[in-house]
Amino acid sequence: MQRELDALDKDRILEMAWEDRTTFEAIQRQFGLKESEVIDLMRSEMKPSSFRMWRARVQGRKTKHEKLRSFEKGRFKCSRQKQISNNKISKR
Repeated sequence: MQRELDALDKDRILEMAWEDRTTFEAIQRQFGLKESEVIDLMRSEMKPSSFRMWRARVQGRKTKHEKLRSFEKGRFKCSRQKQISNNKISKR
């Protein structure tokens, strides 16, 4: 890895890696980690069974790679999506 990551950065990278619509390229732009480095981080921070489940989920998924996506601009946001602050969903 290029730099030492603090606990908050690791937590955010793990969260972004689990999200279907967050690309590896977005993680690289924000944190400077290539896809292989994200995979190594996930492997080291997760239980083996959780890592295997995540890996099976993202392997070949078109939404995890910008070049494979079918849309070019914008992002999807559900009208029912709540505001998120400090990684905690706000109360109704």
